[in-house]
Amino acid sequence: MASLTDRDRDKLDAAVMRRLIAHLDANKDVQNIDLMILAGFCRNCLSKWYAAAADEHGVNMPGEEARERIYGMPYEQWKAQHQKPATPEQLAAMESRRKD
Repeated sequence: MASLTDRDRDKLDAAVMRRLIAHLDANKDVQNIDLMILAGFCRNCLSKWYAAAADEHGVNMPGEEARERIYGMPYEQWKAQHQKPATPEQLAAMESRRKD
């Protein structure tokens, strides 16, 4: 691995995070339950990690504000516009994942 300074690593990590958020924003059809089934995390996880990182760095960021950063809009608005009801297959896959 290339020798990176802490500053360079932070810049690259931040750029990748911004790209991930933009990618998820551009692919709103990808449902959170699908992300959880396939990857073990979803937009809600990212928002919780974001809020936790803010707390660790002494930045006041309530959970709803962190969610809005990840979703690009208030969470309730995103759910109303983009979240579909989970299918029986998705629920079964999620339950199977929990047992693993």
